[in-house]
Amino acid sequence: MYKFFSIVFLFFAVGAIGQVNETNDSTSKNLVPNVVSQKMPKYDSTLKIGKIGFRVTCNNRSISQNPISIKPIGFKSEAREINLELKARIISSEIDDLNKDNLPDLIIYILEPTGKINLFCLSAKSDDGKDPAYMQPIYFPDITNDSQLSKGYRGKDEYELFEGVLIRKFPIYDTDMSIKEPTKKIRRIWYRVVNGDNGILNFKSFKNLDLDAN
Repeated sequence: MYKFFSIVFLFFAVGAIGQVNETNDSTSKNLVPNVVSQKMPKYDSTLKIGKIGFRVTCNNRSISQNPISIKPIGFKSEAREINLELKARIISSEIDDLNKDNLPDLIIYILEPTGKINLFCLSAKSDDGKDPAYMQPIYFPDITNDSQLSKGYRGKDEYELFEGVLIRKFPIYDTDMSIKEPTKKIRRIWYRVVNGDNGILNFKSFKNLDLDAN
């Protein structure tokens, strides 16, 4: 039976072993374009671990109305392509097994109208523990809801995937908003995907460090 869970946009890597990434994307996920309104190329990326993965396509024309298609690859026949509209442009995408269920998960890095890079994430899910049959969203927490992690936060995030762990990095600013330059410190936050209530998947931080900026 085809299942589709409600999709939400997540505010918002190095890839997994066995990853195949066929893409026309030439924009680094760590590079925020200076002008949000500048033109970006059409996005077409195929990402697989073994025979299972996703094809992500998007015309990337309008940052306010940007249709995106996510096609499952190697899923059961009842799995359906997802078509939705982003209020953002796609910068890049990556694949890894984030929840350690031996099935691939997708992270799409998106550029919002505010100039911030955020995440849109999906997990391949199976009813029988074998071939996946549907896609489920993975929810990312809003950092501003955590007073400790968000202290000195003003964006400029960078992300990296390493062995199923998402690592976030950003410069730390003084709490005095009149000071425009960042301090000489950066914050790194490590996240894992965990099962929440009613089978909902969430990113959860398990480690953070404030380090000297290079």
